[in-house]
Amino acid sequence: MQENTLKKRCEIAEETTWNLKDIFESDDAWANENASLKTMSEKISAYQGRLGENAETLLQYLKLQDALKVRLSKLTGYASCKSDQDTGDSFYQDMRGKANSTAVALDSAGAFASSEIMAIPDDVLDAFFIQEPALEEYRRKLYKLRRKKAHILSPAEETLLASAGEMADAPGSIASIFLNADIRYPDVLDAEGNTHQLNGSSLVPLLESDDRTLRKNAFDAYYAVLDQFKNTRAATLDAQFKQLIFYAKARKYPTTLAASLDNTEVPVPVYLNLIEAVHQNLDKMYKYVALRKKMLGVDELHMYDVYTPIVSNAAQTISFEKAKENVLEALAVLGKDYTDLLKEGFDNRWIDIYPNEGKRGGAYSSGNALPHPYVLLNQKDTLDSMFTLAHEMGHALHSYHSHKNQPVSTSSYVIFVAEVASTCNEVLLMRHLLKKTTDKKQRAYLINNFLDKFKGTIYRQTMFAEFELKMGEMAERGETLTADSLCKTYHDLNQLYFGPDMVSDDGIALEWARIPHFYYNYYVFQYATGFSAAVAIANRIQDLGEEAVSGYKRFLSSGSSADPISLLKLAGVDMSTPEPVNSALKLFGELIDELKELSD
Repeated sequence: MQENTLKKRCEIAEETTWNLKDIFESDDAWANENASLKTMSEKISAYQGRLGENAETLLQYLKLQDALKVRLSKLTGYASCKSDQDTGDSFYQDMRGKANSTAVALDSAGAFASSEIMAIPDDVLDAFFIQEPALEEYRRKLYKLRRKKAHILSPAEETLLASAGEMADAPGSIASIFLNADIRYPDVLDAEGNTHQLNGSSLVPLLESDDRTLRKNAFDAYYAVLDQFKNTRAATLDAQFKQLIFYAKARKYPTTLAASLDNTEVPVPVYLNLIEAVHQNLDKMYKYVALRKKMLGVDELHMYDVYTPIVSNAAQTISFEKAKENVLEALAVLGKDYTDLLKEGFDNRWIDIYPNEGKRGGAYSSGNALPHPYVLLNQKDTLDSMFTLAHEMGHALHSYHSHKNQPVSTSSYVIFVAEVASTCNEVLLMRHLLKKTTDKKQRAYLINNFLDKFKGTIYRQTMFAEFELKMGEMAERGETLTADSLCKTYHDLNQLYFGPDMVSDDGIALEWARIPHFYYNYYVFQYATGFSAAVAIANRIQDLGEEAVSGYKRFLSSGSSADPISLLKLAGVDMSTPEPVNSALKLFGELIDELKELSD
């Protein structure tokens, strides 16, 4: 077997996999729960037409929905994790489909609730809170619903929309299966003729290689394969935006962007201002690209040169055990209670660590914190893998704190704040590593890595956000999202963001076809805003110590108990202003200057 050949799932050591038995003891237990949940539609429907009759009935219904949310979270969480650990396993793909069907059926059964709750007169609802004090727990939930009164339809229309949910998810599901399970890539050769396996999870590690021949071969081969399927990939994106337009129009929103952001109470100007702020700071990105070109010593800088470290012979192999040790040391500033939770996750198989054949690429925290969070990794024993561990455990512990400290109705945080805790962990880890690093070359290597985080998180994700915005605008004008139009739009943006010192190779015009986040409904901009907020929070922790840590933990424990802008103010950050973005990019510029000085 080749050194780089992926193992089959059955060959992976059990102790390095997540323990899904904490959710369900067996697949049969899952099937029994799925069957039980399917019968709950009748119980939900029994409340139809009754939610405004008295406070007790409304409270009973809301408590029923909470109980079902917990059960559905476990049902879908188990099925999703099982299917992601081997996307080629048809049994678990079917299980995932069954879980989604059950969720859609229960959503459809309760579709009447929004319009009924909306129809309760303000004075009647105010009286309900007095008559039934336990309803106070749901005040925030009810406010979030009722503030969207103009976008709630009749019970019959809401039922119709809910029943279309499974169909609406189809573009993203098809795109994921196609990219992760069906596409096959050729092996690629390095400069010495050695063979390397190319797939979705190995692409970036190959592009990180110091072997430029290998980088070019991997880049060219990967995008040559995507080019064969570009029309299919474009068609799934076109379908994705058609369904977004359908829902936006149905709910009387002016645009798909407005519809998406309203779900999380984020004003549209926050999205547009991010793009504008980054445009105003593109000079720093161009400065970074020029430094990368100089330090790599190349006549032309190509897109396959973007990931490789520009500080040569400084990369270290970092085992998973060493990564855990470093993460624990770095996050000790957040207190023993925080690191004890990290250890619990490390020691009790919350994490699926290593790649295997068919495993979903990338990394994530499941968001399902019941009974505890689960994290998927594709560990490569690199510096980036260590940062991924810190990042995903940041998500996991955010979920843990929110679910522990909030009632079910406000336990799930919105996507605008989702990347703050994860990225704050990364910033704290980087600062810890820089603080204890005295070797000039190692320091330069770490700064290079930190710069790449800025480049990849603020600039790259904002470029993705602008591309997604343009896709939405094209679709809303009635244009079909064709492969040609998407390639041209993406290539133009790539040239704008990377500047004159970067050769925007033809293959990069197809990068949109490998980005799963374009099916997440205007998700990616939060990576950039989240990174900016995380830098600000890490600065406060460094400068103010326990005072800042205390505010940060209040944020972690707040779930969705307030709008996201207010929640971040608990941690001392005001995202209604451009200051966090400008501050983060100011630091980016300063780090470029330091790296330039270290390399001279």
